[in-house]
Amino acid sequence: MNTLPIEQTCFWLARRPPPDPQPKLRGVHNADLVVVGAGFTGLWTALFLRELNPQLDIAIVEQGGAAHGASGRNAGMLAETVDHSHGLASEHFGNEEASRLARIGRENITEMLSFLARYQVDCDYEPTGRMFVALTEAHIRSLNDQVAAAAQLGIFDHQLLSAQQTQEELHSPLYRGGLVVPGGGVLDPVKLVEGLRRVALAQGIRLFEHSPAERLESDGSCVRVVAANGAIRAPRVIVALSAYTHRLLPRVIHRFIPLYDYVTVSEPLTRAQLESIGWRRRQGVTDMRNFFLYYRLTADNRILWGTSEAVYYRGNRVGDECDHSPEHRAHLRASFRQHFPQLSGLEFPYSWGGPICATTRLTPFFGSAFDGRVTYGLGFTGHGLGTTRLAGRILAHLALAQPHEYLALSLVRRPPFPYPPEPLRGLAVSLVTRALRRVDNGEPPNLLLRMLAKFGIGFSS
Repeated sequence: MNTLPIEQTCFWLARRPPPDPQPKLRGVHNADLVVVGAGFTGLWTALFLRELNPQLDIAIVEQGGAAHGASGRNAGMLAETVDHSHGLASEHFGNEEASRLARIGRENITEMLSFLARYQVDCDYEPTGRMFVALTEAHIRSLNDQVAAAAQLGIFDHQLLSAQQTQEELHSPLYRGGLVVPGGGVLDPVKLVEGLRRVALAQGIRLFEHSPAERLESDGSCVRVVAANGAIRAPRVIVALSAYTHRLLPRVIHRFIPLYDYVTVSEPLTRAQLESIGWRRRQGVTDMRNFFLYYRLTADNRILWGTSEAVYYRGNRVGDECDHSPEHRAHLRASFRQHFPQLSGLEFPYSWGGPICATTRLTPFFGSAFDGRVTYGLGFTGHGLGTTRLAGRILAHLALAQPHEYLALSLVRRPPFPYPPEPLRGLAVSLVTRALRRVDNGEPPNLLLRMLAKFGIGFSS
């Protein structure tokens, strides 16, 4: 089994130049507001706090270097949708809110790109849009359902593709149809984090790195964030730890489940290799299985290939010991050869796993603790590049008790259906995983999946 550190096995992290070091948290400090976590959610939150109140003394506490967690390990595929699809948004929140979420998602990407241009954040962004591919006739029906769900919300820019058109886009013998969805694109997630980090430091936001927060404690009217060699206290604390949230707020674990997705990245393709598979528009691609594959080209023409068949480690474990899975690595390489047999000899030198945080409806969840002095947000499965920015705005307004239209959303006000505790949790994950594999092999959903669907419970990361 690969025991190398994630900084060497994750393509994005391995290529990052050494950032300017920030101090560890030593001694006792004070701030007006502390953000725990320097990934996308934490950095966007700190920047929105600064925008709302330029006088605030804001500090961020990070367990490793910025982007050490999920933010630095994802596929780098940016989508406009807040929920996993317009159809799911309508099922979860009704058509009216789904329409608002569609508008908010589009506006969010436009604002984000304006931010990148204003602050000259170069993260290799390519406005490629997205493509969904069908492997079966049932998948084709699902693509048609996606188009109908979008049209019901007044969105008419989705383009269905025939089998021939799909294979002209991507030269794979498996594809029977496709769907092109404009908006969004692909980028380098670590470069994006580094850009946000640079802007935050330039705006006077303090950052303590390599300082894992061990616990939160009440301290009079403040909350104390305690690390190994120091502490920082503030009247308000925002926890932006995603899949690590239960380490500081154990009671929140019933609202989410920590999972690990696994990804591999190839060596650079030659011009001939790239021509052999097409992909001239360089879209981020997702297939239509429950346990879907997702893939994209990097700026230097490597193929990133990932799977949503995430792993749950019993006891809600997250940590270095979960970063590598030889089984998933082998499965990913085998699936790639099935999709693109003309590149069966392609080598994949990078492989890694990353912690994700799934709610039962696969959308973000917000809450508070310590009598409202602590605010948190989590649950960005598969759409974290976009929804973490929305979450940052929501968390900043919640923490400062500032009004905003987002705070009226059911997405914010209504919690997702809870997960069961252990040992039922691990058993439920195993049962659902086996049932979904059977569906992906062509069997109809069993009674368990049909019952979960009635409760609006999501199935995949």
